[in-house]
Amino acid sequence: MTTRATGSVHPVPDFHTHRTTTSRPDPLSRPGFRETFSALQVRNFRLLVSGLFVSSTGGWIQRIAQDWLVLTLTGSATAVGITTALQFLPTLLLGLYGGVIADRFPKRKVLLVTQSTMGLAAAILATLAFAGSVQVWQVYSLALFLGLATAVDNPTRQSFVTELVGKQRLRNAISMVSSTFQLGSLIGPALGGALLGTVGTGWAFALNAITFFGSITALTMMRESEMPGLQAARKAGAGIKIRDGLQAGVKYAFHEPAVRWAIALVGVYGMFTISLPVTLTAFADRVFHTGATGYGVLNSVVAVGSLTGALLSARRVRPTRLRNLVAIASILAVTEMVAAIQPSLWTFLPLLAALGMATLMFLTAAQSMVQLTTPDGLRGRVAGIYNLVFIGGGAIGGPTVGWIAQHWGARFGLLLAGMIPAVATIAIGIKLARTGRFRVVVVRSDTRSPWLQPPRLGLTQTEVRVERPAAPRIERPRTIARRHHQRDADHPHPRRTRKKPLHH
Repeated sequence: MTTRATGSVHPVPDFHTHRTTTSRPDPLSRPGFRETFSALQVRNFRLLVSGLFVSSTGGWIQRIAQDWLVLTLTGSATAVGITTALQFLPTLLLGLYGGVIADRFPKRKVLLVTQSTMGLAAAILATLAFAGSVQVWQVYSLALFLGLATAVDNPTRQSFVTELVGKQRLRNAISMVSSTFQLGSLIGPALGGALLGTVGTGWAFALNAITFFGSITALTMMRESEMPGLQAARKAGAGIKIRDGLQAGVKYAFHEPAVRWAIALVGVYGMFTISLPVTLTAFADRVFHTGATGYGVLNSVVAVGSLTGALLSARRVRPTRLRNLVAIASILAVTEMVAAIQPSLWTFLPLLAALGMATLMFLTAAQSMVQLTTPDGLRGRVAGIYNLVFIGGGAIGGPTVGWIAQHWGARFGLLLAGMIPAVATIAIGIKLARTGRFRVVVVRSDTRSPWLQPPRLGLTQTEVRVERPAAPRIERPRTIARRHHQRDADHPHPRRTRKKPLHH
């Protein structure tokens, strides 16, 4: 006997007709290598992925150079966390409005504006670095300016994927986008570390500014006639008002269980996991003493694991459920705690790769669950809430993790970043178990004849009410002749009169 969790009840064999009353579907098989990249068969999606790969590589180059520049100017890990917080703070304040913009206006044009703005911020920072007069407040200001564009760019890009590929290939497309970003994070930190050690931070910022020409060119080459979800999205988003749009998005995200619990888990892990580069800065500088080059290597190892996790997510064909999300989140929390206590760099690196793989699988599962559950007219706003909770949590967790790493050590900071999400995951898992989200079905593992197999037992949570039985009704005999004496004020208690005898 094997036990597995499921949300369906298996058909019971009909022993009179020698057939099952409902045919059992064949188990889904793993896709082949070609089907793993099925979303890349769409031309517009290939253009999007190619542009995102170039720009994400440049973005990671700037991220490495920016963090190292702030650490060099201030010598404080807390300052690095403040830079991260300023970059994510606009999403915390304006993330919901970014989702409304994504649903209200054409997404391709919105992405053209946001990508141009992000390239302009990189060009200004490169100019200041080449001039040799860059100061910390200037880096803070440009990080905030970059965050404003990111608050609109993220929900627009996430909801734009559905318009390009449709719902049938949405999960595979999300995995491909994640793989693209992780491949960029694999190349970007290593290239950024090499640029920091050879030509300086100015060239790193300049290279990032140049990479945005790739994403802008890809967006201009797309064909709107080949977008299957374009007309439905425009029809659903026509005439949306900001206030009503915000209320509708928040109401849906709060009342839909799959969206609500997925965003809750993403918020908890986003507060600590997204601040991993801040902790890795302290590991490279104070624990392993590897410098800027070693910091780039640590981020590249995380990217290798993340790329592996993205490819594994792309090969998954079954829909993600809440119990799968809770299981992946538990693995992620345990990996963080184990990595924090590793004594050497060579034992730390494999767990760092596993941490990147678990992080990417968790984020891909959560995002695909949110995107597939949400209807067309609300997808941008729900994506805005998703980014508000995830990236906005990084605005709070960045300085917190940086302060802990500076005053209590990098190991304690990473350990705490695993312990707090672990407690939250256990609490959410218990809540889901009590509400019946986890179900167990006992299934026989052999394949004998239905005459020799007992019926499959589906155990589900069913509300049982026990009511008190009604008392039996007693039929009383009717009285044929009964005198009713009238009562009045003079005779409150009338007396019965004796009947006179007929004969004395």
